[in-house]
Amino acid sequence: MKVQEYYEFSCPVKIVSGLKALSNLPYEMDQLGARRALIVTDQGVVAAGLLKVVKGVFEGSGAEIGAIYDQTPTDSGVKAVNQVAKMFTENKCDCFVAVGGGSCMDTTKGANMVVTEGTDDLLKFQGAERLKKPMKPFIAIPTTAGTGSEVTLAAVIYDEEKKQKMAFTSYYLLPQVAILDPKMTLTMPPKITAATGMDALTHAIEGYYCLQKNPVSDVFCKAGIELIMENLVKCIESPKDEKARLAMANGALLAGIGFSNSMVGAVHSLAHSCGANARVPHGVANAILLPWGMEYNLNKAGDDIAELAPLLGAPTSGSKTDQAKAAIKAVRDLNARLKTLSGLPTTLKDAGVREDQLEAIAKGAINDGAATYNPEDLTYEDALAILKKAF
Repeated sequence: MKVQEYYEFSCPVKIVSGLKALSNLPYEMDQLGARRALIVTDQGVVAAGLLKVVKGVFEGSGAEIGAIYDQTPTDSGVKAVNQVAKMFTENKCDCFVAVGGGSCMDTTKGANMVVTEGTDDLLKFQGAERLKKPMKPFIAIPTTAGTGSEVTLAAVIYDEEKKQKMAFTSYYLLPQVAILDPKMTLTMPPKITAATGMDALTHAIEGYYCLQKNPVSDVFCKAGIELIMENLVKCIESPKDEKARLAMANGALLAGIGFSNSMVGAVHSLAHSCGANARVPHGVANAILLPWGMEYNLNKAGDDIAELAPLLGAPTSGSKTDQAKAAIKAVRDLNARLKTLSGLPTTLKDAGVREDQLEAIAKGAINDGAATYNPEDLTYEDALAILKKAF
């Protein structure tokens, strides 16, 4: 293992994980000095009956729901962010509770920026560590096992006018508490389970070989891969298996902690651009692009990728290059199995991308912040070549 001369690592989020973890919500609000929550969620969560479950834990407690925003779009956008911020202020709420997937959490992070900074212009805070003020208390309750957003310092928010995704990173964006309860993920249909699971796996794999990796993030990424590989297929085949669902939630969280410190690379930059230009769901784009991104980084990160072979269930015989290639094949095999089980697309064409969109996607990818941390320098020509292979 390489020894880093310098690195930084942080995860100040309190993690509450278990079969009845959700019941702790009022207590955690009290510990943060909050009692009136704005719940940020989406129609999928409402339709699944999960909002009703969350409302139930407030009964008989000193905490209350000040307002509910349940119109979060599939991709967090500026319009939703501003609506949530306005609702927070008008209803005199004192904390945010995000109930949902990455979009709900990113929307909450964006609204928290707007409320705290007293602005509706998020563009001025785009980039790394542009925020200077501690934000309102924020508790994250994931209903998918994928984004890891409940423990990450990042948010990606779509600018509808400019048709581009804005990326934000700041330690102030981290929730104070993440509550993982398997009953909140039991209703995920197979395709979403597969896509979000591959999102988490991409976080862990890219987080293990990208430039800001360090000994601590490596441990989290490896542990995340192990849990995901052991439980993702199980969650699709036995969707009501609470132990498998909890294991997946923990795997996604571990991957989130890992990549929030080590960062991600070309796969994510391409996936972000696929989302902005062709509206491909983030987990679907990551699943399709992951083996191609690993292959692209073989020259500079082959040894690191090879170390993941046993965790991915790949053969560990032969040279480091052989093992790295076997690791990539294991990811492709997993994608193929998930397609059979859930209908998860394995090509960009299957995901609805048109060939005439590839150039715009490539242009967007090379300007995405994640590309900075990729072992290989991502040029426009290389980005386009990867997209054509994945098409």
